[in-house]
Amino acid sequence: MSRIAFLFPGQGSQVPGMASDLMDRYPGLLRPYFEKADEALGIELSRLCFEGDPEELRDTSVTQPAVYLASLAAATVLRDRGVRPAVVAGHSLGEYTALVCAGVLHWVDALRLVRARGLLMSEVNRRTPGRMAAVIGLPADRVRELCDEVSRTRQLVVEVANYNSARQTVVSGVADGVDEVSRRAGEEGASHVAALKVGAPFHCSLMADIAAEFGEHLDAVTFTAPGLPVVANATAGYVHSGEEARELLRRQLSSPVRWQETLALLAAEEVSAFVEAGPGRVLTNLARAEHPAVAAMTAGTERQIGQAVEKLNAALV
Repeated sequence: MSRIAFLFPGQGSQVPGMASDLMDRYPGLLRPYFEKADEALGIELSRLCFEGDPEELRDTSVTQPAVYLASLAAATVLRDRGVRPAVVAGHSLGEYTALVCAGVLHWVDALRLVRARGLLMSEVNRRTPGRMAAVIGLPADRVRELCDEVSRTRQLVVEVANYNSARQTVVSGVADGVDEVSRRAGEEGASHVAALKVGAPFHCSLMADIAAEFGEHLDAVTFTAPGLPVVANATAGYVHSGEEARELLRRQLSSPVRWQETLALLAAEEVSAFVEAGPGRVLTNLARAEHPAVAAMTAGTERQIGQAVEKLNAALV
């Protein structure tokens, strides 16, 4: 398989114990990352990854660096096992891991950015409590129309946050707005509406309040040209320069994630396999649903990585 795409998950994919088995199996390879992460952030991030309970991991300011670090660990092990991506993409928070993998950001700079991002997003949620929900089985255009109707008639902020697949659209906004869109979507025939385990209303206009402050963090970090192709959330197109990457991360805060288009771009470029490097299997499931002809595999644990390596090697025989 000559064109492997690494996909990096975002918030909502966190699981207790993430990356702990990788650390047990590859301590020499991974310990420097976890020790440096604890030192750089001044929190016990490694303990939270390995031992944190679901409630601790729900805190956005913890979840974001924890998922990022667990995903970076998985990608590091995959590369050590000889699996090299030809292209990378990440869902929301995962875009930072993708940019590190592509050489655009230093991994410690990205770690500090996702920590700052999580803290700022948590502050938004404290001021204006919000939530997110996945609407399954209703066309994205109709979900967007429902958001517009509720925003206009009820004066509530609720918007499409993620265009994940032909069957799944995520909405984000104030709690009452998301609840109202969820109710109406169910009445219109959505097969399922599920609240997401995230700690703030991401990728909607509520996040515009922190754009300037987070922009200061982005401006303080060095961005370089991608060393391999990386696809951006806000455009579902390739990132061409370090400066473009910076501006797209700024824009990403309050823009929808165009994941369905991202997968379509990768499939059109004849990617041979999607490998989800990190905890959970959200992106694997979306890839299989959208592009069943392309192999998709989860690679967040030692066992999963071993299985992925075997499948990829077998395809080369």
